[in-house]
Amino acid sequence: MEITVLAVLEFSSIAIGIKVLDDMVKIAPVKIVEARTICPGKYIIVFTGDVASVEYSYNKGLESGKDFLVDKLYLPMIHTDVVAAIGKVVTTDEWNTIGIIETLSVTSGIEAADFATKTGGVKIIEIRLAIGFGGKSYVKMMGTLDEVQSAMAVATAKVKEKNQLCMEVIIPQPHKEIKQFFM
Repeated sequence: MEITVLAVLEFSSIAIGIKVLDDMVKIAPVKIVEARTICPGKYIIVFTGDVASVEYSYNKGLESGKDFLVDKLYLPMIHTDVVAAIGKVVTTDEWNTIGIIETLSVTSGIEAADFATKTGGVKIIEIRLAIGFGGKSYVKMMGTLDEVQSAMAVATAKVKEKNQLCMEVIIPQPHKEIKQFFM
């Protein structure tokens, strides 16, 4: 299934997250990509489907869990490179400039990656979602120095608007010895 619509809801309560998940799947036919606990005691729901169903379930989730909402994201036109990198390392022969965005929420990490890819030129290498990171997420990208700087500026500006940026790093001309630890 090709994913073009993606929504994410992140809650501060595991119990509320599970209740919201049930409410959402009862209201519209959406496909749950991921629903699980994340550190520190949060619950995340990532889902897809047709635009109307996702929007309907998203709004139901916002309503059901509003008092426990940490972060939210609704992307009706998500970049396909983002979907491919969620929770996985995408291999590439390219070894140029590295950009890393570390966010305080899983949702903001996915959003940052989408903004970065839509700015153009960068390849998203990985989007790591809050497993043992205290609820944080990070996005790794590669491209030319100009492409990475541009993508990072746009992506981090969006994350900063939500007060979810932890750190941003650009590494021009990374040493070949770190490639095995980056990929």
